[in-house]
Amino acid sequence: MTISTRESATNLLFDTWLVSRAATALLDAALEPSGLTADEFAVYSVLRTGPLTPTELAEWMAAPLTTVSSYVKRFEARGHVRRVDNPDDRRSYRVTLTAQGRKAHERAGVHFLPVLNQVESALGRSERTVERALEALHDALSRVRSNEAPHTP
Repeated sequence: MTISTRESATNLLFDTWLVSRAATALLDAALEPSGLTADEFAVYSVLRTGPLTPTELAEWMAAPLTTVSSYVKRFEARGHVRRVDNPDDRRSYRVTLTAQGRKAHERAGVHFLPVLNQVESALGRSERTVERALEALHDALSRVRSNEAPHTP
């Protein structure tokens, strides 16, 4: 069943949730042989760009710090991340991928890339157009989460 063929009325937020669930299910199945979930692969992907504080990860994930803490503990137990001093705040730390974590991410990427290519091919329209629409939606959601959006009566 697709969003456009459902009998029930939908709205932007519900449709976004459905698309998110569909993407997660697709990636969870594709990444299963690697031992990473879709969510874990996403966190490893952002950590590949450089160390982040738990607060930065929480903001990026739109998740509570307790969720980030659980991820960090699980990834540390695997030997995939380590905590390093935060040069900007001695009370804080940054999370960085270890060599083992980078290898796990690369192994998962072997399963991720074919699915990405299939989705891009099946999309049948400009990938950049969809990316721009998703960026606009993400920006709107972020503004509403931070109460920056104008309220309508």
